[in-house]
Amino acid sequence: MLSGLNHLTLAVSHLPRSFSFYVDVLGFMPRAKWARGAYLSLGDLWLCLSLESVVERKTDYTHYAFTIASDDMPSLREKIQQAGAIEWKSNKSEGESIYFLDPDGHQLEIHCGDLESRLRSCKENPYDEMEFF
Repeated sequence: MLSGLNHLTLAVSHLPRSFSFYVDVLGFMPRAKWARGAYLSLGDLWLCLSLESVVERKTDYTHYAFTIASDDMPSLREKIQQAGAIEWKSNKSEGESIYFLDPDGHQLEIHCGDLESRLRSCKENPYDEMEFF
């Protein structure tokens, strides 16, 4: 039986650039780095950057979201903007969010809130045909 998320691996086209973005801009902790990859951590999350050919960015809603405290949002938003990250979506849901692209076009989100706050919001304003369990 599954017990949780083990790790995420992202293909990156330029390892030093992506390593710097995730460590210096987003605050991941470097754990190991080699010629074609790196292991980083953020809380319990294990992120692998793997030097590969990167397929052109999709335009669907698939993305990776990370948690931030509300007080830390303004300074990280500024850091992301100073890094030249492109915003790919405007926030329309509960909780403050920044939706932006990493250097290889991976769709990322920084979000204030959690599943419980989202469910509370949805109970007040449910999506079409939404049911709760």
